[in-house]
Amino acid sequence: MLSHELKTQIQGAYSRFLEAKSLKPRYGQRLMIAEVARALGAIEVDEEGVRSGEPAVVAVEAGTGTGKTVAYCLATIPLAKLAGKRLVIATATVALQEQIVFKDLPDLARNSGLNFSFALAKGRGRYLCLSKLDLLLQEGAAQGATAQLFEEEGFRIDIDEASQKLFNRMIEKLAGNRWDGDRDAWPEAIEDEQWARLTTDHTQCTGRHCPNFQQCAFYKAREGMTKVDVIVTNHDMVLADLALGGGAILPAPADTLYVFDEGHHLPDKAIGHFAHATRLRSTADWLEQTAKNLTRLLAQHPLPGEFGRLLEGIPELAREIRTQQQFMQAACEEIGDFRPGEDTEGRERPRHRFPGGVVPEHLREMGAELKKGFSRLAEQLTRLTERLKEAMDGEGSTGLASHQAEEWYPLFGSLQARAQGNWELWSAFTGEDPEDSPPTARWLTLVESGSYHDIEVNASPILAAETLRRHLWNAAFGALVTSATLTALGRFDRYRMRSGLPKQAATAVVPSPFRYAEAGVLHVPDLGADPRKADEHTAAIIRELPALLEGTRGSLVLFSSRKQMQEVFDGLERDWRKRVLIQGNLSKQETLNKHKARVDDGEPSVLFGLASFAEGVDLPGAWCEHVVIAKIPFAVPDDPVEAALSEWIEARGGNPFMEIAVPDASLKLIQACGRLLRTEEDCGVVTLLDRRLVTQRYGRTLLDTLPPFRRQID
Repeated sequence: MLSHELKTQIQGAYSRFLEAKSLKPRYGQRLMIAEVARALGAIEVDEEGVRSGEPAVVAVEAGTGTGKTVAYCLATIPLAKLAGKRLVIATATVALQEQIVFKDLPDLARNSGLNFSFALAKGRGRYLCLSKLDLLLQEGAAQGATAQLFEEEGFRIDIDEASQKLFNRMIEKLAGNRWDGDRDAWPEAIEDEQWARLTTDHTQCTGRHCPNFQQCAFYKAREGMTKVDVIVTNHDMVLADLALGGGAILPAPADTLYVFDEGHHLPDKAIGHFAHATRLRSTADWLEQTAKNLTRLLAQHPLPGEFGRLLEGIPELAREIRTQQQFMQAACEEIGDFRPGEDTEGRERPRHRFPGGVVPEHLREMGAELKKGFSRLAEQLTRLTERLKEAMDGEGSTGLASHQAEEWYPLFGSLQARAQGNWELWSAFTGEDPEDSPPTARWLTLVESGSYHDIEVNASPILAAETLRRHLWNAAFGALVTSATLTALGRFDRYRMRSGLPKQAATAVVPSPFRYAEAGVLHVPDLGADPRKADEHTAAIIRELPALLEGTRGSLVLFSSRKQMQEVFDGLERDWRKRVLIQGNLSKQETLNKHKARVDDGEPSVLFGLASFAEGVDLPGAWCEHVVIAKIPFAVPDDPVEAALSEWIEARGGNPFMEIAVPDASLKLIQACGRLLRTEEDCGVVTLLDRRLVTQRYGRTLLDTLPPFRRQID
């Protein structure tokens, strides 16, 4: 039960915040604070402060305008501090992450009376590696010759004039304490390809052995994180930390109270973290190149002892695996019946999915051989990196000078990581799925790789439920998941299935303060065209859209397919097309900025967008007075992970359409409708150009879960 002391502290902080900001309390916000405090404020702990009871998890759906960031911060900051735990707030998007760090938390610290410190946690890839920068600027140095052997691994040392100037400016700013090595703090945008040469990952980083360790931007930022009460990061960083066992980058789960904002993304993010892929031809080329590079390296640096023996065995092993890769390539080409040809724009890449995740026996046997080969290769490379660590410490008998070991460690670390990645793929591809668990989705895809075609082999879990249950919910001190869209068809069933929320997890829906019936209209016109007949439906949209948007200043038209979006645009009259900004021609932010500028100048502006414009786009007021949704956003039926999930549900006697397709479409529709009202002053129309909403049985179910706008059904 929530203690009186804690309850008083939370209520006092909320009252002070409202008073300082001259705000009135919002019903939904107060309800959310109460739900979170009640669920997480009574966690049972033993004498050492370790959670001793059941997993403490709460999921809260909070409608747009609730002010959920303030609500969960006011509840969880005092809870975490009193329990002696750290609060980790994770978001799915950079925009929300920055809003919390630069706006919401400073605002709370100033106005609530709560005393807390906070920091933004980013992955290693957002920070400069000083050793790599040094290497790039040491022209003609010995390191360069070695790195050149591993050019394919990203260790290119040749630099053009523009890069030379940039790197020199970086050194000057670092030396003058005018830059901290954070990519996001550099005044201009840095191209991804250029930045990749300046950063590192955990497999290449020598840590405390690095001569630049004391000045390292990443380790300085990480050290700062150990001293703060609240850490703001993203879902990917939390999942990466959990994959490393927890506590590797962020605080240990048992010592952490987590908040997952935009939490509806978490299950899909988790699936992505535990999915594996490899490309057969490019991996075969990599193995051949590695064999050549290491043979050349041995010729330049004859090495005695165990290190030399380990190194000598790798070229032959790499060539053995390469031969197996080629056999696998031929077998996959045959089974997938891949005929490289012209891909029409927007067409799916040729793909072969193994029904039920069951791979034919001959492919499994070949995959098992590749698994063995990559296991041996990864093991030998791991032993080599261990010997290099010893050499950096001045220990062991490698015969290598410490500076040589420092130079080689990142190179061998990158080789080890790639070998390990291939071992993980073949383990997942050839593994047997437990009978009572969801199967692994396994498939082949024909992809373009430079000037030739390659086959990508994929293996992915179809649900993240068990992974999240084991590594997150059961391990954490406590956790809150929140979003404006956690329920589907009015229930948490879909989210429970996908995320593995514990059975005893508390759930709540808190209302938005928006007066939907007064502010908005949901219009379902009769186009006289069936959305399942693409050409008819597209022609009807072209015919009706100009009249629908007559007199509207800013509007957003959302499509389920790029092909239909382009065809509608091409079919509109030339003069009318001038008011349309179509997604993909400019960056998302540039497109939105241009749209806002047009509306501000009194010109009508229409945005054409796909799924990414149906979520997270914030266009209050005149910038978006009308949202048009072309059709019910059912998922693409041939997504391999979703197809495998449907197959599994059907095999268990379920109805995949009603259990997956309809709930997923409901969620996407609600997100799309959420683009209309962004503030309590907004008003407008949502038009859905899909009569199935009123003619099909499932359509009525979808209609009843949409925000309670006034309805106009033609």
